[in-house]
Amino acid sequence: MAKTMPMKWMQAASILGLAACVVLGIWFWQQGLLSSQEALRRFVDGFGPGGPAVFMVFQAVQVVVPILPGGLGCLAGVVLFGPWMGFVYNYAGICAGSLMAFAIARSCGRPLLYRMFPQKLIDKYDRWTTEKNRFARWFALLIFLPVAPDDYLCFLAGTTGMSWRVYTAIILLCKPFSIALYSLGLTVLFQQILGLWR
Repeated sequence: MAKTMPMKWMQAASILGLAACVVLGIWFWQQGLLSSQEALRRFVDGFGPGGPAVFMVFQAVQVVVPILPGGLGCLAGVVLFGPWMGFVYNYAGICAGSLMAFAIARSCGRPLLYRMFPQKLIDKYDRWTTEKNRFARWFALLIFLPVAPDDYLCFLAGTTGMSWRVYTAIILLCKPFSIALYSLGLTVLFQQILGLWR
């Protein structure tokens, strides 16, 4: 009994955390913060010096509740705070959200994946989870490259035997490259080529 009680508390905390992120995600969407850079700018500016912290919360939430493509959040960070500080805030927020996603999945288990993600996506990456060492290598590569469904992979990792130490190291060391490419690459694409989100 003594061992099951902490687990129940962890599951309850994970479910409450996920619910809070869902509520925030819906609220962000209703306020137009997920579709308008100007709306997000006004919202963040309204918090004054606390604006960067609010933006990092925004980035963390969009990892746990993948409503918005992560690349657009990275673009918003660069537009709002400039390329260097935008990268720093993107990195901090996304890493925090990635750790939250892992913790929630570790506590709630695989049934959560089937509620949040399409079966086709689950089947595509499931075969890599049978061997822990192989999955860790693939996970690190996919997190490093800005072409994979990072949010889903963070949840998936939480349902495997990957340790917190290995997961955290991969996130902290491999995320910067993909975030930098998203942040700077999409800024050039949207502003210079397409003339959007100016």
